[in-house]
Amino acid sequence: MADDGRARLVGINHIALEVGDVDAALAFYGRIFAFELRGQNKAKDGTLDMAFIDMGDQFIALSRGREQGPDRHRHFGLVVEDRSQVAALARAAGAEMVEGPFLDFRDPWGNRIEVVEYRDIQFTKTDGAMARLGASPDKSEKARKEIAERGLS
Repeated sequence: MADDGRARLVGINHIALEVGDVDAALAFYGRIFAFELRGQNKAKDGTLDMAFIDMGDQFIALSRGREQGPDRHRHFGLVVEDRSQVAALARAAGAEMVEGPFLDFRDPWGNRIEVVEYRDIQFTKTDGAMARLGASPDKSEKARKEIAERGLS
């Protein structure tokens, strides 16, 4: 709790994405990223209604039912250990690449994703989460400086 009585934000538990077809979304994202399913929900008719992609201590919920057009500026950022191959994999999977200074693309349903490397950002995960993901906890000098300046080390 903040000193003034308001709730303090401490992180993001998950991101929920609306897609047209959950099975197709799992196939699309599976061509770009290695992941495990945390779980899934089926509709009464047996079709996949939701699927949960595990990201260590967080997850992405894919939900059937996207109705809006492509996201222009609204996006979310995914963190990978090494993003060098993500652009090529995203293109090969049929993603629409977004021009600009970052590695952004849209999935087939218009969700905009920005991809950053773990080593370059102040975001940190526990040693247990990193071990579970099989990822390196190394950080760049810039990220270590940001972490120290924010008192997060």
